[in-house]
Amino acid sequence: MDTRFTDWLRGLPDDRLRALVSERPELVTPVPAHLEGLVIRATSPSATGRALDRLDRFALAVVETLLVMTSEDGDGLPYAELRAATAGSVPADAGPLEGPLREAVDRLRGLALVYGPDDALRPAPGVRDVSDAPAGLGPPAVEAFRHHPPDRLADLLRAAGQGHKPRRAPAGQGELERLAALLADQGVVEGLLAGIGPQARAALDELAWGPPAGRVPNARREVSVATAQSPIEELLARGLLAATGEESVVLPREVGLALRGGRIHRDLRPGPPPLEGAVRDQALADRTAAGQAFTFVRTVEELCERWGVDPPGTLRTGGLAVRDLRRTAQWLDLPEWTAALVIEVAHAAGLIASSAPADGEWLPTTQYDIWRVKATEDRWEVLASAWLSGDRVPGLVGERDDRDRLLNVLHPELRRPAAVEVRVRTLRVPASAGPGLAPSAESVRERLAFEQPRRRGSYRDRLAGFTLREAEQLGVTGLGVMSVFGRALLPGSAGPEGPARLLAPLLPEPVDHVLLQADLTAVAPGPLTGDLGRWLALVADVESKGGATVYRFGEGSIRRALDAGASADDVVAMLEKHSATPVPQPLRYLVSDVARRHGRVRVGTASSYVRCDDPALLDEVMADKRAAPLRLRRLAPTVVASRSSRAVVVDSLRAFGYSPVAESSEGDVVVTRADARRTERAPAARPVPAAAALDPDVAAAAVRAMRAGDEAHRTRRRPAAAPDGQVPRTPSTGTITLLQEAIRQGSRVWIGYLDSQGHATSRILEPARMEGGYLTAYDETRAAVHRFALHRITGVADVN
Repeated sequence: MDTRFTDWLRGLPDDRLRALVSERPELVTPVPAHLEGLVIRATSPSATGRALDRLDRFALAVVETLLVMTSEDGDGLPYAELRAATAGSVPADAGPLEGPLREAVDRLRGLALVYGPDDALRPAPGVRDVSDAPAGLGPPAVEAFRHHPPDRLADLLRAAGQGHKPRRAPAGQGELERLAALLADQGVVEGLLAGIGPQARAALDELAWGPPAGRVPNARREVSVATAQSPIEELLARGLLAATGEESVVLPREVGLALRGGRIHRDLRPGPPPLEGAVRDQALADRTAAGQAFTFVRTVEELCERWGVDPPGTLRTGGLAVRDLRRTAQWLDLPEWTAALVIEVAHAAGLIASSAPADGEWLPTTQYDIWRVKATEDRWEVLASAWLSGDRVPGLVGERDDRDRLLNVLHPELRRPAAVEVRVRTLRVPASAGPGLAPSAESVRERLAFEQPRRRGSYRDRLAGFTLREAEQLGVTGLGVMSVFGRALLPGSAGPEGPARLLAPLLPEPVDHVLLQADLTAVAPGPLTGDLGRWLALVADVESKGGATVYRFGEGSIRRALDAGASADDVVAMLEKHSATPVPQPLRYLVSDVARRHGRVRVGTASSYVRCDDPALLDEVMADKRAAPLRLRRLAPTVVASRSSRAVVVDSLRAFGYSPVAESSEGDVVVTRADARRTERAPAARPVPAAAALDPDVAAAAVRAMRAGDEAHRTRRRPAAAPDGQVPRTPSTGTITLLQEAIRQGSRVWIGYLDSQGHATSRILEPARMEGGYLTAYDETRAAVHRFALHRITGVADVN
């Protein structure tokens, strides 16, 4: 353990320690027993890597500069030298450096990644271990040539010293240290570079800005300046490359710095890259996004209504079959990727679920019936929030996993742990842009790469691209611009008005009428009210969508309404009520003709039977060769029995062109409603949230616990003992009141507490907060932070 870092951390004031554990809450989960335990946890590879992942490119570059310019056992780097080294990598047009550099150093100290005073800054222990090739530079020459034999080092020393007058190496150094000192001399490296050919120099230029390692065959070959024949041999003979394995070479750090002209970074800019893109009218973008939001809500409703009547099956491996996705996309009139998004969002919001884990059906849930009666803006907020906080990636639908298995819609393997974080971070970029600015996808990727350079990769870039595409479909953005209600949807961005209230005035006003036409179509001049839209979807089929939706009436759609329990008079009455034009005569004829034939044939159970008041019609059914699989048998002039089930007989007769209705065992017509089939909502699988900042009271209690534990650890003292005598006993209401007062004043209290065996124990506490039936407090008798169940506290008393 680095005692310098431990002493520095121990010397921090309490407010600095509270800020540290608030920024890195994983360090106190659970609370370490003392500060040395905090040091061990903070310098572990996992915790250090997680803290480095939170840095932007400039702050990470400051850490890398410290790593390059300091050694593990050497002195710290003065702030003035750090500023000079950083300034050498910053272009002249990048703006002032002092403010951003000071802010970065303070942030690094706050995260305990850098420590020490300004005259001796050091990277914290563990940072060097998790930083592979900082700034794209290779290892120091001492490490790069560590495994070279002495005779080989002697050859490299002679090659480096020929024709040059290097600076004098300190006395007592070995061959390895003298070689490192030579390569650290800019003049020596320049002399070595002058003796190589253009191909060898081109190979060095490829490695100069990283990555500094490469692969060559027989890297450990014996070669000298005189015997070198290839460009690689020229470099190996002069020590400009070091062999680190049988087929691997690396560029020593000193040579890399010389090739870079002393600069550690190529182009280091303190601030994030500017966002570039088209400029739109913000009001127009908001209206466009609102239209998209409205359309998405109605599409989800249409999906659930359709699946409630004709649900697709669940694959044995989970998910939805490709043919069912294509069929769904066809009748939703959407591209397959958009249909996949609609299905996934509906599932994430709990509106659809499988009736069985395998070989079941995808059905609307009971939650859907609650959702569909809400206002449109509230329904959109439910869908958008489910998408934003979900860990599934609909954009991966159609691809294959690492076992070459197809990823279907609703497939369990569509979950990605990074999805939530990337989605939120991506949306924060257009949210931070100026009003009306639609940043390009490349501009967004560059900003994300600046904010989290250690997490940059093609995978995260793909997730960001999916996010921008899906946000446009949901209406979070409009014309590429973050909408006013989409901005309010982001975590931490909620103002006095929530997303739903901001969206409401922008939504199109629904209409309660249609325009009936003589060609058996109805034109909806705008979005229909919920009840009218559902009824019209039952009695007619959507023919086209756009600014106005066109519905077409047909024999099948009218029969669908009659099957749902409506009569011909009901259908005509609804048309007259909601049509701005008279009901055309052809439509009246269609309704009456279908109704006249509807129900003349009735199907029951024998297994099943067919009953009809018209014997001639039954004669026609019996004579139909297509009915042979039904194995019909005439029981009476008006009754035919079948061994097939009632559902099979009904579906078959409808396929033959008849219009039967199902009949119950009591002889009543069985009414099948569109919303009759439902399933229970599956338990939502929520992703593990990223570690959030600690509650200030909990952070303060954790620091007090570590301070007390540290003092006891250093002095080997026992924790404080509870007072003697009977444990306190107070009424429940008095207990709550006294604890609230202690939290408000920050005072200590003596409590009685029942353990798991029901035995009363005494505790001295510093209460921090009380919620959910639990008290979080620092327990002085245990020197640790604990949670206490309020119902187990027997009483509270002041500590004298």
